[in-house]
Parts: sequence; structure tokens; C-alpha cells
Amino acid sequence: MTKEYRYIGKATPRKDARDIITGRAQYIDDMKLPGMLYGKVLGSPYSHARIKSIDTSRAMAQPGVKAVLTYKNAPDWKLGMPPHKPVLDSTVRFVGDVVALVAADTADIARGALRLIDVEYEPLPAVYDAETAIQPDSPQLYPDLPGNLLPRGTYGIGPKALQEIVIGDVAKGFEEADLIVEGECAYDNIPNPLPPEPPGVIASWDGPDKLTLWTASQSAGANKSNIQNIMGRIDVRVIGTQCGGSYGSKNANQMPVAYATALARATNRPVKLYYTKEEHFDTFSLRLGSRIRASIGIKKDGTVTAVAGEWIIDTGASSEVVPWQVAVGCGEAQLMLRCPNWNIQPRAVCTNRNPSGVVRGFGGQELKSSLIPILSIAMEKIDIDPVEFFKKNFVKPGDGYYWRDGVWVEFRGPDYSKAIEKGAEVFGWKDKWRGWGKPTAACGTKRRGIGVGIHGNADVGEDESEAWVRLDPDGRAVVFANISESGPSQRSSVCKMAAEVLNLPLESVDITPPDTLVNPFEFGLVGSRGTYILGAAVIEAAEDVKRQLFELAAPLLGAGPEDLETEDASVYHKAHPEKRLSWRRVIGKTRTCIGRGRTEHDFSLPNMMTIFAEVEVDIETGKTDLLRVVATTDCGQIIDPLVLQGQLQGSIGSAGIDTALAEETILDNRNGHILNGNMIDYKWRTFVDLPEFQTVILETPFPSHRFHAIGVGEIAPAPGPSAVLMAVYNAIGQRIMSYPLTPDKILKALDKE
Repeated sequence: MTKEYRYIGKATPRKDARDIITGRAQYIDDMKLPGMLYGKVLGSPYSHARIKSIDTSRAMAQPGVKAVLTYKNAPDWKLGMPPHKPVLDSTVRFVGDVVALVAADTADIARGALRLIDVEYEPLPAVYDAETAIQPDSPQLYPDLPGNLLPRGTYGIGPKALQEIVIGDVAKGFEEADLIVEGECAYDNIPNPLPPEPPGVIASWDGPDKLTLWTASQSAGANKSNIQNIMGRIDVRVIGTQCGGSYGSKNANQMPVAYATALARATNRPVKLYYTKEEHFDTFSLRLGSRIRASIGIKKDGTVTAVAGEWIIDTGASSEVVPWQVAVGCGEAQLMLRCPNWNIQPRAVCTNRNPSGVVRGFGGQELKSSLIPILSIAMEKIDIDPVEFFKKNFVKPGDGYYWRDGVWVEFRGPDYSKAIEKGAEVFGWKDKWRGWGKPTAACGTKRRGIGVGIHGNADVGEDESEAWVRLDPDGRAVVFANISESGPSQRSSVCKMAAEVLNLPLESVDITPPDTLVNPFEFGLVGSRGTYILGAAVIEAAEDVKRQLFELAAPLLGAGPEDLETEDASVYHKAHPEKRLSWRRVIGKTRTCIGRGRTEHDFSLPNMMTIFAEVEVDIETGKTDLLRVVATTDCGQIIDPLVLQGQLQGSIGSAGIDTALAEETILDNRNGHILNGNMIDYKWRTFVDLPEFQTVILETPFPSHRFHAIGVGEIAPAPGPSAVLMAVYNAIGQRIMSYPLTPDKILKALDKE
């Protein structure tokens, strides 16, 4: 893009950088309120059991213990979507499921009290596989969920909530196909995104219906709506603390929020519940498990005529937001694949492992990591280059699709083929591609292969945002926007947008803390919506307050408002720049100006990310090394290049690309215990293991807002797993249709066990 901005498109210091590096930033574990108690959770040693008896008398007798809650005296709240999991229950459904809650003067006293609670369990049969769980004779987890199936529903999405993909006539589509392939692929290794800071919350009741929460969450607004969905329309104030990473997982925080809130109500004192790293590993929510069995109809020119199949979703012991994830995943599949005939039937199933929650990728990564490998079989059968296939089949301007609310939307963004082509050029795809199942190079026992994956998401325009911008007489501006900081520097980015509109020094623009009492409505930083929807609200508020400023200044300068401009807290006549007044002269010492902005949802500008991956496989040991990654996208105008680079480079770990190679939660299917719930046995990449990583970012102006930008960070990891799966197939010539590609799977595929 040719337009030169003062701040937009340039690397600028983060607003919170100094606080973070000097230790001033307040994380949830740094906070202590007057009279605050510490909450701890007693988890079940069984994956499925009935509590026959529970005696808390010894725990309650301990000095410093203020409350012990069990299913007998806990509030009757239900968690999940739909509400189905009691906050405390007489039945436990996964190892670590809450049995009792303790609040005490110190964390050590609370931990000691847990050991004094006497529980007698009646073990029940358990089920750990989603397809087994839907069989007629399988153990049932909830009496209200027959067949262990979550019912489909709208749950706030809209009356036509997208809970399946049914378009056209698949029978007709298969008749038109030159070839039909069938396949099955599983992306059910339930990886943990592992943000550095464990989840935590402080709850304090200020009256019977007035609750304040401090949360280490990326979305204070979402936390407010979540708790009101659980407890009714009570008066809830949510204050976001510094969030030490989230990757989606610290969005709803339903379990820790509910536990701390229940203990605070029981004690009438503030209660902090802060997970240890072990609890974070073993009892917090994980990614959905995904398994798809599908048939693909395809023509020789790469046109897909029909897709039909069943999508089995493992929600674990409960689901935070599965209906929303299903709706988004079904929409994203249509962005990736232009096909007139669909019949994909999702089935969300409860099993006796950790609950499922929000993880970066939100339904679409799970579905497409399973579906693209089956599509790859069809691509190979017609011998089409996968890059050409994705260029042909990714959504084009003017194409339509059903998004999460079941409403038809037409895409009005750019043709992403140019970005795909540029990424392929930088990667050297044409020089490396040898054909399906063929290595690019072989040396001794080492085989190299390449692969490509693609992903897009229209949630960059989801839900509504409101923002205010206040001008002060001293030449400063304050952005009122309820933005938590989960790592991607969105708070700084909106300050840049406001500073650009107002032509102020960036250091003269501040932003309010994330606090639902202080700020206007904001749902939260999900789906990469911050750059477009939230950014548009801030831009509109800045433009509104600038208009007010010019209306005040016009009579003082003897001009019309349209003749004025502002620079560094002064207003001047565009035709006569020497005629200028400071904001203080214009506004006065006893007045502020406040501009308001609001943006409605817009699902017509989905983003796109393509990942090219090169791997090297040792066919003697089965070890796979990720050698090189090229991530390509078109985001319109870059707001901050360093922030964007960080977002894209973060696609490797945190339940991203490396879910194809190493990241997995290993469940003991004999008893439901997690076997690798620690930082040694959970295999993830360290800095010394990072591959070569390049980004290719086009800047085609988007019809979004003043700066023509959309967000891309949330989808950055999603194309990676399928790209690596394809690359390994091309390296060794044997298909593996499950993740991760551990050495034992590779050796088995090569008959070298």
C-alpha cells in the first residue's frame, strides 16, 4: 500500500512494555485484596464415580479454614453450553473433576484441609472414545444427555444457528463427479495450549446480587456474560488483570470463576482461586477432539462436486461452547472449499476425559485438520498440485457461504490467490514439488517432504464493539475500550489507531483498564476481531470527537469545521496553517470532549492463512524434524509489523503446528489419568528447536475501516497440522491419518516396528 501514516504500519513501543519488563504489570497471582481467602479444589482420582459419602468435618475444624463446599451445600449453578454440568455434583466425570472446594486464610491451610476430607467413591464404568460413547451399551455421563450426545441448539447464536452443513444435493453432486474417494482422519490428541500463566480468578460479593471478578482472561466482557448465563442477571463487574498468554484457553474460565464465586458467597469474603501448573495440566479444559469420516466427489479439473460425512467431536466431560465451535467450524469449511453440495453432520459427544473449552482455532482447526487429509486423497487421485487446488477452491470475491448464525453471506474481500502464489514463490514450491507421495530429497535414511495447508475465518467481523475516545484540555486522549491484554498488543494497536486519527503523539494517548464498570460494551478478543470490529469502533469514536473539536474551534478560527485539521493537540486552518489554537484554548479548562463509536458484526470479510511446511523424516528412527515454515496471508494494512510477526511465529507451538508432531495429552485409557501432565513429559518445542520461519504478508486494501485492515492472528496456527501431515506423507510415501506423527506411527506405517 502507498499511503504513508504517522504510526500505522510502523513498529512502535507497546503501552505495557515497560511495566512488563520492570515487573510492575499486575498478574492475578500478584493481587491481594483486604481479607482475601485462598481457594483450593479437591479433584477426583476416578474418571467416573459416584460419591457414596463425603465427610468434611475434620477439614472444617482446622484453624484458618472458612468454608468447605461439596455437592450437598454448593449453589445449584450449571456450567457449559447447554448448561449441563453442576458446579459440584455427586457424580464425578473425569480425573480431577471437582469433589470439594475449600477456602482458607492461606493456600497452605487450604491444601492441608483438602487432605482431611474423607470421600468414599463407587467407581462407575468409564468411556474415553467418542465413537464408543455413542453406542447403546456405553456408560452414560449425564441423565439429561441420552447417548452422551450434546443436543444441537442456538444458545445465543441465532434462530438458524449453523449446526450442520447441508447445502444443495449431495447425491446429484456425486453423480457429477469424475471420482469419489472416502477416508477417515482423527485430530483428537487433545493438545494443551499451555499459556505461561495458569488460570486464576478473584471473586468478591458486595451484596447478595453484586459480584466483582478479577480475571486473568483475554475477554473481560465474555466473562461477564458467562457468569450471568450461569447465575442470572446479577450485577457483575469484571476487571481484567494482565493475562500471561491465553491462546483462547482463558476466555470463558467457567470452572475457576464458578468455584471462586461459590466460595466467596459462602464466606462473604474475597476468594482467590489460582491453579498450580499441575492443576493447569491435569484439570483445565483442553481442545476438542475431532474425527471425520467423509466422502468427496471431485472432477478431474479439481472442482469438488460433493462432500458428505460425519464429524465426531469429543467434548470430554463437559463443553464450554461446543455449539459455537461447531457453528464456526462449519462456516470455515465452506471458506476453504467452494462446493455446491454438502452434507456434514456433526455429533458432539461427552466422554470421561477433561472438559473441552476454547482453544485458538475454535472449531475450524479441528474440522479442517481432519478434513484436508481426506481431500488430499482426492487431490492425489486426480494428480493436482495442492497449491493449485487451494487457489482454485478457496473462497473468491462474490462467493457465498453460511456463517455461524445460519445466514447467507457474500464475500467482498480480495482474491487470496495472489497471496497463496507469493507464499509458494518464497517457499520455492514449484522447485520442490515432486508429486504426491514423493520426497523432495533423499540422503541415507533421511527423506524430505513438503506440504501446504489453508485456513480462513469470518469471525474477524463477529459481534459488536463499542468504544469512546475522550479529549482532555491538556492535549491528551483516552481510549475507553474494554480490551484485556493476552499477548498480541491489541491495547497498543487501538491507541495507534486513535493517535493516527487525531494526529497526536502516541505517548499522549492512553487506554482505560479492562473493566466492565468503566468501559462501554465489548465482547472480547476472539476470532481476530480486534483489528477490524473493535478497531472500527475506536476509529469512529476518534473521528466523532475530532468532529466535535472542530465544531468548537470553527468560530474561534473564523472557519468552517471542514476547513480545520489537528496536529499535536492544536487545531489549525488547512489553508492558513499559521492560524492555530491549542486544544486548551478550544476546549477550555473545564470541559472534555467524548466521541462514541460502535461497530455491528460483519461476516463478509474472512481472513486467510496458508502455511507451507518442509520436514525431514528419518526412516530408521521415525523422527521427524520441521525444517522450514512459510506463513502467508493478506491482512490489508499492517497495523504493527512486529506484533504481526509475533502472532504468526506463534503458530508453531501452543496447540498449533506442533500438534502434528509432538504436542498431545496422553490419556491412560485404563483409568483416565493424564500421563504427561508436566513440562518434561509434555513434548513441546524449545527455542533451540525452532525451524526457519518466514512470513509473506500482502497488503491489499480491505473495505473494513479507515485503515483497510483485518486481523489474522487467531488463524495463524490452523493450517499447520494438515500441512505437516501432507509433508510427511510426501516424504515417506505412506499415509498416516491421525495426529501427532510420533516415531512409532511412522515406523508402523513403514513396517519397521
